[in-house]
Amino acid sequence: MLTEITGCSALAELATLISVADPPAVDRWNHVEDGFRDWACRPGLRERLRAHLRSLSPREEARVAARSRETTTHFAWCLRDEPAEPFTFWLHEYKPQRDWRRGYADSVHNHRYHFCTVILSGGYVHERFTARLAPDGTAVLSTSLLRGGRCRAGEWGTMLAHQFHRIPHAADGTMTFLVKSRAVSPWSLSYDPDTRVSHRHVPVESRLGELAKQL
Repeated sequence: MLTEITGCSALAELATLISVADPPAVDRWNHVEDGFRDWACRPGLRERLRAHLRSLSPREEARVAARSRETTTHFAWCLRDEPAEPFTFWLHEYKPQRDWRRGYADSVHNHRYHFCTVILSGGYVHERFTARLAPDGTAVLSTSLLRGGRCRAGEWGTMLAHQFHRIPHAADGTMTFLVKSRAVSPWSLSYDPDTRVSHRHVPVESRLGELAKQL
């Protein structure tokens, strides 16, 4: 019989479940996916995450705030980032639809990392696409819708770094929990099917070495 796991121990347990010794986690994402599914589908996930947040000391709260960020469509809260681990844990808090600005979750895009996610509350429309890339891989030339549908609280899924998707609409109050791998690509791409404009997104921290050259 499983004992009740709350607070910080719940995230530590997940880290143990999805850890792989060899090869790197990004090459064994099916193992991460299986462990995440088993952990996330247990009853009381929201309560366990709530207990974790309430257990944080002021210093730990400051660390979470410092490594989190705001996007045009949601707040991305980084709950766990241990340098020795090949993954990070996140809570995504979607903004009310009226506050969205175009060009992030609602664009057709991929990511620099693999991730698994589960919807904690609310829900969203999720669409998957195929994408035709430029020969050098730095731009999207065209996309085609594969499938789409509405995802509700309790549903989970996984995306690999080379796969493209978008969330054109999320219900107010939507929150998700994610496990993200470390980056497997130096950039991500987004594409607007209406304007056919593609963008390449390079994280700001990777540009630090170029900063002096720009002065």
